[in-house]
Amino acid sequence: PRDHVRRLAVAKCLHVAARHPTDAVVLGADTTVDVDGEIFGTPRDVNEARAMLRRLSGRTHLVHTAVCVTRGVLGGTTPADRDSAAPTDPPHDVALDTAAVAMLPIDADALERYLATGESLDKAGAYAVQGEAAKFVREVIGHVTTVVGLPAWLVEQLLGPCGLLPSQPHP
Repeated sequence: PRDHVRRLAVAKCLHVAARHPTDAVVLGADTTVDVDGEIFGTPRDVNEARAMLRRLSGRTHLVHTAVCVTRGVLGGTTPADRDSAAPTDPPHDVALDTAAVAMLPIDADALERYLATGESLDKAGAYAVQGEAAKFVREVIGHVTTVVGLPAWLVEQLLGPCGLLPSQPHP
């Protein structure tokens, strides 16, 4: 699951970078839920979301989020140049964070009410820790922003060298 989510974050980042000027800084991220090594991505439909949440109910799982940052493009400096250039990846940095999420048991009625919100259909693992599903979470071990899908501390670590963060006040 960790290698999978890294590859997806890099692919997203480089896909966008290929369409922007050479001085653009591009960030791409991806999140996956890991249940004993099985990847839970975004459910295809409500039935798959229901099955995922039943598996997560009352147990602890891992959430991996990878972040990739690049400055540069594939090829030249104009869209036409980039389209005709030999594909080479611009320099990029990628980092990953993992958090553990302990879920409470989810009863059938609560599960159906949650599924009716539609929130589960565009989230890895079929839930949003920052949304209605927060009531199903007993504990997050690690950074909650990792579970949300964009670890704030990794973003700061990766964007800092690009000069995109405000300077810290001096003591």
